Amino acid sequence: MDEEKSPDTESSAQKDSQPHSILRGEILRTVFASDDGSYSVVRVKDESGAEQTVVGTVPSGYEGQTIEAAGHWEKHREHGRQFRASSCKCSLPKSPEGIARYLASGVIPGIGPKFAQAIVERFGTGTLNILSNYSARIMEVPGIGKKKLESLRKAWKEHESERELHIFFQSLGIGQALSSRIIKNYGTNAPQVVRDNPYRLAEEIKGIGFTISDKMAMNLGIEKSHSARLCAGAVYLLNRLAEIGHTCYPEEDFLSALEKLLTLESEFARQGLDIAIERKLAVRENSPELGSIVFGKYLFEAENELSRHLERLLSFPRHAGSRVPPEPPPASGLQLSDEQVQSIGAVFQNPITIITGGPGVGKTTIVGEVVRRAKLSGLKVILAAPTGRAAKRLGESCKSFSMTIHRMLKWDPVEARFAFNSSNQLRCDLIVVDEVSMLDIPLAMHLFRAIRSGCVTLLVGDADQLPSVGPGKFLKDMIECRRFKVCHLNRIYRQKEGSRIINNAHLVNRGDMPDLAPVPKDAIADFYWIDQEDPERVAEIITEMAVSRIPRRFGLDPLRDIQVITPMNKGICGTESLNRRLQDKVNPSDSAGQRKPQFSFGENILRIGDKVMQTSNNYDKQVFNGDIGKIVHIRYPEKKFTVAYDSGDVEYDFQEAEQISLAYAVTVHKSQGCEFPAVIVPILTQHFVMLQRNLIYTAMTRAKKLLVMIGTRKALAIAVKNFRVETRYSMLSARIRDGAPPRKSGHSS
Repeated sequence: MDEEKSPDTESSAQKDSQPHSILRGEILRTVFASDDGSYSVVRVKDESGAEQTVVGTVPSGYEGQTIEAAGHWEKHREHGRQFRASSCKCSLPKSPEGIARYLASGVIPGIGPKFAQAIVERFGTGTLNILSNYSARIMEVPGIGKKKLESLRKAWKEHESERELHIFFQSLGIGQALSSRIIKNYGTNAPQVVRDNPYRLAEEIKGIGFTISDKMAMNLGIEKSHSARLCAGAVYLLNRLAEIGHTCYPEEDFLSALEKLLTLESEFARQGLDIAIERKLAVRENSPELGSIVFGKYLFEAENELSRHLERLLSFPRHAGSRVPPEPPPASGLQLSDEQVQSIGAVFQNPITIITGGPGVGKTTIVGEVVRRAKLSGLKVILAAPTGRAAKRLGESCKSFSMTIHRMLKWDPVEARFAFNSSNQLRCDLIVVDEVSMLDIPLAMHLFRAIRSGCVTLLVGDADQLPSVGPGKFLKDMIECRRFKVCHLNRIYRQKEGSRIINNAHLVNRGDMPDLAPVPKDAIADFYWIDQEDPERVAEIITEMAVSRIPRRFGLDPLRDIQVITPMNKGICGTESLNRRLQDKVNPSDSAGQRKPQFSFGENILRIGDKVMQTSNNYDKQVFNGDIGKIVHIRYPEKKFTVAYDSGDVEYDFQEAEQISLAYAVTVHKSQGCEFPAVIVPILTQHFVMLQRNLIYTAMTRAKKLLVMIGTRKALAIAVKNFRVETRYSMLSARIRDGAPPRKSGHSS
């Protein structure tokens, strides 16, 4: 369904042939605990008395507790045999030794090993009962007076309350990290909230979807056919379909998928959809092409509103382009082809113009000249792009200020909306938006809300690249509806510069194999192909290239200039594995004999100097999906860290580290809208599920000065010949097309 759902699960640990297992024992000590509490490594004395290593979702910090973990045994390359827990239940210790370790592990501030041992020596296995019900007797222990007793009572009561909440969620199959998040959100009222409607959590708490809510509901005894479950399943499925690009979905296909999700008969799936529609969480609509289709409410409204704004701009009788002379003085030294002259003229003759084409076809030249002529004629111009890097590149090419769409629209955190909208539109005569293939339907809606009637709009993008990460296929729909002037650029102007990157990208886009001829020894080129089929060796070569060979040969900085782009997240040559390798080499934990500040999040380590990427939009922090930055500060007492982005510094809590990921290696989807001086791309048959022409083409066009591709010709040939593009359901094209007769598109050759 997407790049992150890979069948390749190769990792640094190999499962034993043993089936799902249960391990029982006593926690001896915590070896490692991530700062967010989602991952731990603990040593456990099992029922036979042997010490075992348990990793995964294990509550950490409370030594002496009795543990029952469900999971499997695996053999780690470095650490040997260990038990990976998928779920875990902990109970109070029963042995005197265990109780002493438990009390000394920090559950009660002020009780260290000495006092813990003294209390247990006095009360033995009844110690915990004494603390809970007869705490005054603790004064029988030498050294504990009234003041100390009150402090212990308060601390134990708070610990008991928190422990009971965690035990409640453990009984529902929820681990400590998620239960902590639920408790933080709802406080001591959390159990009642969950009992009333566990499906509420799927909408209100990040990281808890329908599957986890459903697990809690089943453990609470809620019927599978309960109306809350049926409705929640329908809403969840609509959200999942949006995550993989659909704004809508054929109803019969949707009901079939919902039936499988709910594991109920079709009548209950239909009932769930009907309830969601009745509660105005979903919308049903009829389409001449698809029949009955269903939407999530937000995307239905966004698609309709976007089409209305586009129609408003198209139908306005006058626009600012009329103020630009047909033949203004040419820019000094600029020679334009007939194709470029026609495209520039089209921009000022139409309210909305689309310029599309691959690399090196003159899009940048056209945009630069459009902006120059507009300013010469006194038009106010705004330049924008979906990502910071794309905005920076657009501004540099036009010698003008440019910004991201989000910053242009100015998010108001108090009102929780964009400051520029339908009632407060942008004050400009020409707006240029680059990398339009990245625009999803919600962002496009917000953009066109803010464009006033009469403003000339120029949309620039490559329609052959991957579609947006978010829902919809905005650029393709705009072209396919035939309501807008479209200039298709095909002539490669930079071909004479001898760029193998550009030539090979166009070959791939046409369905032809790129030129993989080796570069003569001692010659410098911008494209290199390395044959290698062993994934482990490919990963080693990538690391060598990024850390030493490319910096030494081309004078590029490993952190700033070199980007590894890979089709998938999993596997030896996936982002997860490559990021760990590259982090260790590019930004090691020890530098010049000094240990760098770092903190853990899940199984990952983040340290000062790391290259990271924001992976979701955070409007309050004004940082957005795809922004790349560098960790510059870590403050342990406040549990905060700071990332420096091109737009400025952003502060995060440790718990917010889920919003970022290491970015030494990123997926092709995440690289959209960015250009890098040097790009390294692995292409192997283990990436089979993602080997598609537009994915390889997109990866290749991210490279500005140097492209190194490593892998097998077989894998590359599979990708080049695979023109299959997964269907994205959208009604935008039909909505625009039905508004008025089609316009003729401009085609250049």
